[in-house]
Amino acid sequence: MTPQDASIKTAEVCGLAPVVPVLVVNDVAHARPLAEALVAGGLPALEVTLRTPVALDVIAEMAKVEGGVVGAGTLLTPADVKAAVAAGAKFGVSPGATDTLLDACEAADLPLLAGTSTASDVMRLLERGYTVAKFFPAEANGGAPALKAIGAPLPQMKFCPTGGISLKNADDYLSLSNTLCVGGSWVAPNDLVQKGDWKAIEELAREAAALSR
Repeated sequence: MTPQDASIKTAEVCGLAPVVPVLVVNDVAHARPLAEALVAGGLPALEVTLRTPVALDVIAEMAKVEGGVVGAGTLLTPADVKAAVAAGAKFGVSPGATDTLLDACEAADLPLLAGTSTASDVMRLLERGYTVAKFFPAEANGGAPALKAIGAPLPQMKFCPTGGISLKNADDYLSLSNTLCVGGSWVAPNDLVQKGDWKAIEELAREAAALSR
């Protein structure tokens, strides 16, 4: 997969809804009902972070949910890429970008939202052929004003900002011309997941899906 093709695919994923849920799931039993609630609420693109021992099993279960498009987050190594693809991930997300990781994703035909936080990061990805990236950690790196400032000299790059984004500030990002969607964990809070309150999560998803961009 070329960087250009990967960018087309990630743009399609980002275009599915204004919010991509960023999920840290500790129990495989929660995987399918959580995915079903989020998809029913209008958020079909799901990022499962590889931060728990069961993350790959969670991806495999969520991949069975009709209407969902499941990706693997926190990709760091070629081994992560291989495991994510085997589990059924349709896209990848990383906190940063290295040549080794980009090579692995391109070889595995896994579209990647590679993390950026500076203009130099963005220029490096543009030079390689990418036109869609993650802006991370968004709030810690200056928030929407910083992303807007980066967009002035580098309008070719479009972003999915993630990190510190909530319902309260999502609109600040979504109103920017260089933002395709945002990533956030607020739509699946741990307390609701642990209680199995899938209806409440579906309502949070519905509220997020109604955000304008």
